[in-house]
Amino acid sequence: MKAKSFDRKFDQGEEDILEDLDLSTARRTNQAQKRINVDFPSWVVESLDREAARIGVTRQSIIKVWLVERIKAEAANNLLSSDAANGAR
Repeated sequence: MKAKSFDRKFDQGEEDILEDLDLSTARRTNQAQKRINVDFPSWVVESLDREAARIGVTRQSIIKVWLVERIKAEAANNLLSSDAANGAR
C-alpha cells in the first residue's frame, strides 16, 4: 500500500488500519530501560509501600509513576516560565 493510500485510509477513519501494519517491528521511542539504585530512608520506603498497597501496585510502579508525573509537571512549569519571560521582553 502506498503512503498516500494509507494516509487517506487513516484520515477517513472508516477502516481499521491495524491490518496494514506490521506490529512485530513496531518500537516505542525513548523506552530503553536503565537500572539505577536509589537509597531512601526507611520511613520513605514504608510510606511508599503503604501507598502502593493502598492503590494495588508495586513499590517500583508507584516510584516510576510519581517521578514521571513530577518530571512532566516541572517541564510544563519551565515552559510556562520560559513563555512568560519571553512575553515580558
